[in-house]
Amino acid sequence: MRVVLLSLFLLAVSFSAAQNKPDAPPPITPRQIAAALAKTAPLETLHEQVVRLFGRQNLAQGRAAAKIEATTVAWAIIDPKPARVVQQDGTLIGEMTPLGDDGLQVLVTDMPNFSETSYRVESEGMPRLAGTVHIEHFDYTADSLPHEGVPQGKLEKFEWSTSEVFPDTVRTVTVYLPAGYQPGEETCLMVWQDGSRHVDPKGSMRASVVFDNLIHKQEIPRTVGVFIDPGRMTKQAPGAKAANRGFEYDSLGADYATFLIEEILPEVAKRYQTKFRPQPEAWAIAGGSSGGICSFTVAWERPDKFRKVLSWVGSFVDLKGGDVYPSLIRASERKPMRIYLLDGENDLDNKFGNWPIANKQMAAALKFKDYDFRIDWTPCFHGSKGMAPNLPEALRWLWRDVK
Repeated sequence: MRVVLLSLFLLAVSFSAAQNKPDAPPPITPRQIAAALAKTAPLETLHEQVVRLFGRQNLAQGRAAAKIEATTVAWAIIDPKPARVVQQDGTLIGEMTPLGDDGLQVLVTDMPNFSETSYRVESEGMPRLAGTVHIEHFDYTADSLPHEGVPQGKLEKFEWSTSEVFPDTVRTVTVYLPAGYQPGEETCLMVWQDGSRHVDPKGSMRASVVFDNLIHKQEIPRTVGVFIDPGRMTKQAPGAKAANRGFEYDSLGADYATFLIEEILPEVAKRYQTKFRPQPEAWAIAGGSSGGICSFTVAWERPDKFRKVLSWVGSFVDLKGGDVYPSLIRASERKPMRIYLLDGENDLDNKFGNWPIANKQMAAALKFKDYDFRIDWTPCFHGSKGMAPNLPEALRWLWRDVK
């Protein structure tokens, strides 16, 4: 037994070292595993690729989570006895295929899109591993992909740690400057919440890539994007989940708008010599979930500055009183705002409210007051996967009368 444990430990160490090599090839994907199994590829090569994908230590300890590529799911385990994957109610998903003498086994199968399945991996009826696979796949349009000949904007970053509105917080701000930007050039402005992950050209939203393509085709105006992360408390470890996010984003009132207008945007102007068009129709703000209600709140409180809102899976529920908005919209004088909403039938339903119903109530209230608004409905779950492929069309609609 000691010999086996020592061998597994040494294998895990060698695998970890291999992962850190800068010239290591990308790991195999679930669909590539399926193709290799169909072609009866050499087991030795496939064995090592599967181990690299799941992690030898995870496999040895029975904690290798399922890997998902689009709607294809792969499971793997090291067990000397034949294993299979079943749903929580015992329904068979599939028998696992052995890949070598050490007990490595794998199963790859397609699962229904927009589904959530609890599973367990069993060996002789005994559970070895359990989890949930969440399948949600949308295809991107060409406007979310980089293209040869399309100039790329620049991404600049700085850290903001001297906020008076949200004291004792620190956050990263990423600024997108369109291709060919000249200091002092007058541009439109679009502020994004949860900024780092949305501006990442290799992330889910790919906002910087979409900006490049649509600005190049003159389908949206030249725009500077200000992508702001929520505040981490100064005592938090670097990279820790932003503890101040819920307070900043879900709270009603003008604090976050003040934070933008009096702190962040002047700092952006100072660092990069930006000059934003003075018309409020040239200022937009975007976010998802709590970032969505935050964006709406900024424009609701300061339509003299921001008049365009992009919100997806917006949290117009009772996290910090945001469920009042549909009634407030109906009872208040119409404001000069343009609002794009996106949500999906698989969004959240919990003690704070039902997100799909809340967004439908927002749309009904906006329609009742004759707002310039649009709501797109998808099968999406809570998150950004549903918004990402719809972003190009949403931006065209939002900026349609600004050149």
